[in-house]
Amino acid sequence: MDSKRSDKMLKTGLLCGLIFLLSSCAISYKFNGASIDYTKTKTIQIDPFPIRSTYVWAPMQSIFNNKLTDLYAQQTKLKQVKRGGDLVVAGEITGFDQFNKGVSADGYSSQVQLKMTVNVRFTNTKNHKEDFERQFSATTEYDASQQLIAVQEELVTQMTKDICEQIFNATVANW
Repeated sequence: MDSKRSDKMLKTGLLCGLIFLLSSCAISYKFNGASIDYTKTKTIQIDPFPIRSTYVWAPMQSIFNNKLTDLYAQQTKLKQVKRGGDLVVAGEITGFDQFNKGVSADGYSSQVQLKMTVNVRFTNTKNHKEDFERQFSATTEYDASQQLIAVQEELVTQMTKDICEQIFNATVANW
């Protein structure tokens, strides 16, 4: 009887532990990272980010601006306004550069690193202690046997996603 009782207690304990684990995972999975006091902060103004880098690929500007505004629209309840936002995100794309990353045995470049840099000015009109100006960047690599034009859209989209998440976390996630 003691063996059956201990097996039953063990199974009950494992079941309780599994239920606890699954419920805690569900809570953290739904967390979007935004920590905004919506009673004070209701609007956000996201100014278009122009390209100010030496190398220019025109579609990069619209890809970046669309991703940034979409991220705030999807992850917050803030109303986006053209002027006078409680939060203001402004800046410019300051860098879009490529560097040789690796050299093959024949002495030619084998890997190329692409880097995108964005300067951001953030203003919180409800709490100016959170205001900042800083640069965010992301890098990615591609095989040098490929031409940049063939992979540029995919790589810029990846770097844009990374930079926009960094900006989001720095402005409204308070990480």
